This record gives sequence, structure tokens and C-alpha cells, in this order.
Amino acid sequence: MKTEIKEQIEGYADIVKENEILRKYAVNSSFERGKVLEAINLIHPKYLYLKISKIIPETESTTTLRLVSESGYLPPFQAGQYLNLFVEINGIRSSRPYSISSSPNQTGYYDITIRRVNEGFVSDFLIESLKVGDKLTSTSPTGNFYHNPLIHGKNLVFIAGGSGITPFMSMIREVTDKVLDRNIHLIYGSRTEDDIVYRDELDDRQKSFTNLKVSHIISEPSQGYSGHTGFITGDFIRSEVGSIDDKMIYVCGPEAMYSFVLKELENLGVPRRKLRVEVFGPPADITKQPGWPEGIAKNTSFRITLRNGESIEAKAGEPLMNSLERYNKVLPASCRSGECSLCRTKLLSGKVFHPNGVKIRKSDAKYGYIHPCMAYPLEDLKLLI
Repeated sequence: MKTEIKEQIEGYADIVKENEILRKYAVNSSFERGKVLEAINLIHPKYLYLKISKIIPETESTTTLRLVSESGYLPPFQAGQYLNLFVEINGIRSSRPYSISSSPNQTGYYDITIRRVNEGFVSDFLIESLKVGDKLTSTSPTGNFYHNPLIHGKNLVFIAGGSGITPFMSMIREVTDKVLDRNIHLIYGSRTEDDIVYRDELDDRQKSFTNLKVSHIISEPSQGYSGHTGFITGDFIRSEVGSIDDKMIYVCGPEAMYSFVLKELENLGVPRRKLRVEVFGPPADITKQPGWPEGIAKNTSFRITLRNGESIEAKAGEPLMNSLERYNKVLPASCRSGECSLCRTKLLSGKVFHPNGVKIRKSDAKYGYIHPCMAYPLEDLKLLI
């Protein structure tokens, strides 16, 4: 009966005849099966298995790890992208994103430059405990903080704070090594002169290439320092860069610097479409963020109940993902700054605080999904984990 119904459909006979012709004369492409997935995995594999080939001290608090592939192959990346590095420290599994600071012009290794963070759980481990030959696992390169020559133009202003120099260093190395037609003005804020990462290389490249200019500014200068001092204000940006009308501005650094600089750029009248922003990690003190409720201290503890009834303790001043990882509850993650959405989790009850800049989709906000990497508990919670 089913066959009779099919045969009554208009055009059915023509389709049957066409299939017969194709079976007779078409090229057998069954051997191509799986090739598309193979190509995708070559360009963007889920995981990379890496080995440390060199450890390069940069400053007293900053170290570069040179990473090579165990298989001998590394996928290409765009200058400005990052890896999310997975670690296990004292039985606790965690991850951290690190921008690739080496140039995409070469594919033999990735450099990631790590700055020690006060009370840093992962940074201390990477700087103090690893040695040449140790193995690490990461995601493949990802992120949207890169130059698009079709829409970003060729006049670029890079504003970096501290270790926020790392994606810019990859871009600078690419542009100068390949002699690309782009003009770069780097404004680099550091706490002290000794905190300037890549100082000698930046000086050398600035002397060798007319399309690169570097302006350093120090917030806590030593006695007798003759360079620019203070913070990266709008007045300083204007004095160094001149007209900003024809320029694309990129900002990368710690949250405190990012918030300050964006306000200064807003006061200069820089439109949002002329800004590219990359934030490095959560705020140093979430309780000082706009909108944080009064009466909740950083060390306030709350209970987090999971789907199976298990409960864990979480501090108000720590990202929820960090608290979960302390109990070996590991969520997928790539950015750990509220952008990639991989860690999105259903909040069944309770309230959390997301700082400004966390990119939660409207549908997620409507139906109660949060980003634990940048969500801070304000009361006892129930999560669908």
C-alpha cells in the first residue's frame, strides 16, 4: 500500500529514473566519506597535546612557555587568538586561557606568556612547577580578538595593560615580519619599568619599522624615570595618537584597566564599532564592581546544590566555576571571561551576580542560564549539573 501511495506522488517516476541513471554513470564517491570531518579536525581539533620545548624568562613575574605538538603538527591561528590550557593541580582540574604571543607566520610552536597573579592558583603552578619536556593539553586556538583587514582598516591603535600585551605581540610580530600594510601604535601601560614585557624586542622592532610606534606609560615609576607616568587617560591617548577618526582601537588587559580605559575612550567620543575588546579574566575584587549588593562580603559562604542532591560550598567573591572545580565538578570552558558560552548552566533557584561585559544571550537570560566562569553566588543556589 505504501508503494502505491509513493507512485501516485507527482514526479515520483522521474526521480526513480534519475536515480537509476546516477547509479549507472555517477562516480563512486564513497571513498570520500569522512574526509570533511578529517579536514575540520586538522584545522580546528577539539584538543591539542603539547610539550614544553623551551622556558623563556621575560620579567621577574612573567615567563613564556614555548609549546610544540606531540604529533608534530599545530593548526593555524590568527594573531590575537588564545589557547585554553588544562591543568591538574593537587587533584583539582582547572583551565585558563592564554593568548598566543608568537607569530602565526611560523607553525612550529606556540608561545604563551604567563604573568604571575597574586594568590594565583594556575599561574604559580605553570611558572614554578613545569619544566622542559612536560606535557600539557589545550583547546585549539580560538577567540575573536584579531584584525579583519576587510573592515578594521590599516590604522590600528593597541592599548595594552600588563599581560594584555600578549595578543598584541603576536599581531606586531606578524605585521612586521611580513611587512604588512598596517600602521600600529601601541600604548602599553605597566606598573613599573621592570614589568614591561618584551621591552627590548619592542624597542628593536620600533627602530626597524616605520609603521610601528610604541608609547610606554608607567603607573608606579622609580625615582628619576623620565618617561610617561600615570594612567592611560583620554588626554594621554589623544596626545600620543592624534586624531582617532580613522583608527580602529583594540583594548586588552586586566579588568580594572579595561573598565578605566573604556570610559576614557567613551569620553573621547570613540564609537563602539571602532573598538575591539579582550578582557583578561575575572575582576580582582568583585565586591567593588558596579551593582554588587551591599552587605555581602567576599568571604560569605553559600551552599550550592547539584542535580543529584550533592551540595558544595562556594564563596561570594569567587567565580562559581572555581568553586565547582575545587570539588572536581568540571564544566566545559574556553574563555573563562563570560564570552564563549561553553559553561552555560541552568540556574534552578537562587541569585548570582554577573559583572558588566559578560555576554549572556537574551534567551539564556530569559530561561535562567548563567555563565559560572563569571557568575558569583549571592545566596544558596540550585544548579542543573
